[in-house]
Amino acid sequence: MTKRVGIREVTRNFSILDEYDYVEIEDKKTHKVKGIFVSEKYLDDVREFLEDKRAREIQEQLDEMSRFVGSMEREERYGDLEGKALLKEAAKAKGGL
Repeated sequence: MTKRVGIREVTRNFSILDEYDYVEIEDKKTHKVKGIFVSEKYLDDVREFLEDKRAREIQEQLDEMSRFVGSMEREERYGDLEGKALLKEAAKAKGGL
């Protein structure tokens, strides 16, 4: 069973969470769901779902970034310079300093 309750209702009657499989907690003024409470019965399933979803999102981001990895070549004169040193040398070369 499920139920939608307000934040105040949860704070006044915390035992309401024991009666349902999951409870949607909403802001009664804006009618926006602020979160859900999932009973212990479904905890492992929900946790596994969220971990899988997060892993997929991270993999998608990595796949998107991998399109650009190695696509640029560095000139030999910059060698192993990193960070600020590389920026300084590039600025010198660009400005003819």
